[in-house]
Amino acid sequence: MINSAEIDEIDLLVNKARIAQQKFEKNGSQELFDLACQAVGWALMQPEQNQKLAELAVRETGLGNVPDKIKKNHNKTLGLLRDIKDVKSFGHVSEDKDLGLSTYLRPKGVVAAVVPSTNPLATPVNNIINALKCGNSIIVAPSPKGAKPFKELLVFIHKNLSMIGLDEDLVQMVPVPPSKGKTNRLMQLADMLVVTGSQNNVKAGYSSGTPALGVGQGNVVTIIDETADTQAAAAKIAISKTFDNATSCSSENSVIAIEEVYEETVQYLRDEGGLLLNDEEADRLINIHWKNGKMTTDLLAQDIDVIIDKVGLGKTAKENTKFLILPTNKAGPSEVVCGEKMSRFLTLYKVKNFSEAIGLAIKIQDYQGSGHSLGIHTQNEDRAHKIAMSAKTCRVIVNQAHCFATGGFFNNGLPFSLSMGCGSWGGNSIDGNLNWEHFVNKVRVVQTIAENKPDLEEIFGDYWGKLLSE
Repeated sequence: MINSAEIDEIDLLVNKARIAQQKFEKNGSQELFDLACQAVGWALMQPEQNQKLAELAVRETGLGNVPDKIKKNHNKTLGLLRDIKDVKSFGHVSEDKDLGLSTYLRPKGVVAAVVPSTNPLATPVNNIINALKCGNSIIVAPSPKGAKPFKELLVFIHKNLSMIGLDEDLVQMVPVPPSKGKTNRLMQLADMLVVTGSQNNVKAGYSSGTPALGVGQGNVVTIIDETADTQAAAAKIAISKTFDNATSCSSENSVIAIEEVYEETVQYLRDEGGLLLNDEEADRLINIHWKNGKMTTDLLAQDIDVIIDKVGLGKTAKENTKFLILPTNKAGPSEVVCGEKMSRFLTLYKVKNFSEAIGLAIKIQDYQGSGHSLGIHTQNEDRAHKIAMSAKTCRVIVNQAHCFATGGFFNNGLPFSLSMGCGSWGGNSIDGNLNWEHFVNKVRVVQTIAENKPDLEEIFGDYWGKLLSE
């Protein structure tokens, strides 16, 4: 329960954010909005600050590793700033004289962003930049473990905003210590919600009464077909699976290899540092990582040496071991092993053909991860299109390291984001990567044009003709 003092605390926070936003919009210009974005981006990307913040994030959350956190903070922020650099997000942005329509962009107002402990820096900065790009203010509700790193980041953000004459109240955070009560109050008062993280938080956001953008659960399945460059596929899977200790929702969780290339896939995964588990070792891993069907924190986003020690793999692990491979044929609602892992191990399946591979991928994501994304390594482009028309997925990632590609990268066309919408399949209001367009209201000025009213024959002619022919 939230007490009256906490209510007053959040109410004051939102009021300050609203005043700052109104001033920001009143004095707004594209140049000002873009400068604000750059100020926030540099607060995280400045090398010494990035190093310090990454170290603090790993120390406080116990998740991921410092070198990869630094890379993630840098690349995700740089990519986002690239995406929005020349984007018009202020005022009059387009006019269609043929339709008599002029389009103006206006801010949403006060944005509330609920962010996870897995990405306590990159995710809120992504949200902040998108919000400021469109003239909003924003209040971040970090996880308890992520509160200290974000609070430290906020110091740098405020310093940079002040240097360009902007109000610090444009970017705030729920006061420490964060709590569900404070976050729920914020959800009720904000003009817009962005919720990334647990599905409980997403559901709370959707039920708050405030317009909400929530994203679905990840559980990436990647197919390796008989035409694939299996060596390249194994290398991409390995780097994606191990990056930041698999904190990303876009990290591969299951690999399905067609039997024709199964053995070489295993060998190449081994070459990349994969340790193939026997049945006994696999059982120990499963019993540690899940209790009563729920994921524990014992192996969550941990370094490989921690996992090797806790699972008792010291005698079989090699010096180059980077991740674990659990061969299995188990999939479905009663099999937790086919679900999201967020740890340095994946399940490996063998199937007879591509049709069976799609069926299995669908079965796995019907259990967890529906709507998020699927991967395929192939030289047959048609197979990616077949997945797009048969699986309940919003992204089909072709011949790429999944955890980098899904949230946008420098070699694909998806927007840089750390929040992936999963459409109706994942219970989400959006099916694309969260980006700046979700942070604006569109205003349309409508003028009269020459009447364009069709006759009935033009609309129903084909239908009538078909009825007469039958």
